Amino acid sequence: MAKRFVLNETSYHGKGAVKEIPGEIARRGFTKCFVCSDPDLVRFGVSKKVTDLLDEAAIPYALYSDIKANPTIQNVQNGVAAFKAAGADCIIAIGGGSSMDTAKAIGIIIENPEFSDVVSLEGVAPTKKKCVPIIAVPTTAGTAAEVTINYVITDAEKNRKMVCVDVNDIPVLAVVDPDMMSTMPRGLTAATGMDALTHAIEGYITAGAWELSDMFHIKAIEIIAKSLRGAVENTDEGREGMALGQYIAGMGFSNVGLGIVHSMAHPLGALYDTPHGIANAIILPTVMAYNAPATGEKYRDIAKAMGVAGVDAMTLDEARAAAVAAVKKLAEDVGIPADLKEIVKEEDLDFLSQSAFDDACRPGNPRATSVEEIKALYKALL
Repeated sequence: MAKRFVLNETSYHGKGAVKEIPGEIARRGFTKCFVCSDPDLVRFGVSKKVTDLLDEAAIPYALYSDIKANPTIQNVQNGVAAFKAAGADCIIAIGGGSSMDTAKAIGIIIENPEFSDVVSLEGVAPTKKKCVPIIAVPTTAGTAAEVTINYVITDAEKNRKMVCVDVNDIPVLAVVDPDMMSTMPRGLTAATGMDALTHAIEGYITAGAWELSDMFHIKAIEIIAKSLRGAVENTDEGREGMALGQYIAGMGFSNVGLGIVHSMAHPLGALYDTPHGIANAIILPTVMAYNAPATGEKYRDIAKAMGVAGVDAMTLDEARAAAVAAVKKLAEDVGIPADLKEIVKEEDLDFLSQSAFDDACRPGNPRATSVEEIKALYKALL
């Protein structure tokens, strides 16, 4: 069976990469930009690093910032109306997953108006046209939404996240500039970094993994393991490493899927507004241990990439335990909570477990699971 791989047509990497944006806009013939960025990034002047460049180049733009941390159907629909009113012909998404996911949904609906209810975009929607051209500028080193064909929108009425997968939503241009990430606070750096590690590990062991995706994921694990502690301390080397590592992880998982770490994290974001990276980081070691019997030798590779010494001399069980322990230690070192006690209410476990089982990421898990087994995993974290 043929395997598909989808990536950006163009990406820029490294300090000062955002300076390439005006030239790309001119080369592509865009006349007005619709800038999507969350209100905090606007308030603290992060978005201004890009809009100042547009001002200097006399490129017209409209700013849209009605975006929640877990963007909702209403955020998207308001954005569609604002895009139409602006008369723009491209989108610049500045931010983390929330800004880029909102931009993707807006861009898809503008070109495929039959999906304007947003709900019909869930899963693999049969859109026919490519979305409005998106220039994606990440300000967090985690989601890699700038290089993926995925986006997540919250259905606030039903307290659930909708995972949308669509090759038509991938940004035409990714601009991965570590300077745009330098103002991220310590906690957000840790959470988004662990999100990136989750992408790399789940992508490496997912049911759809193959040689091409493995190449990206194992390198991403190695870079993230070496870089995240430094990024949390705001070193240049750490920031640069995480900017690259999270992007490489996105190149892989976007094309092969994830697993039940994400399935279990999504309902926590929908029900409690838990930051996605925090949820993934807390859940990851427990699910890694659960999945270990279905992963062959891959945890040995993960342990090596995480920098564990003497892995070749270990038994398979020892290597698997070493991989889980290395992930736990990294999470602990960057200040991630060890459990879900402060987040999950026991009376919500049935809803959370069913939501996780129904999540679009669950079929990619390397080990077949059930609602009851997922509930047991949540309980183990309380």
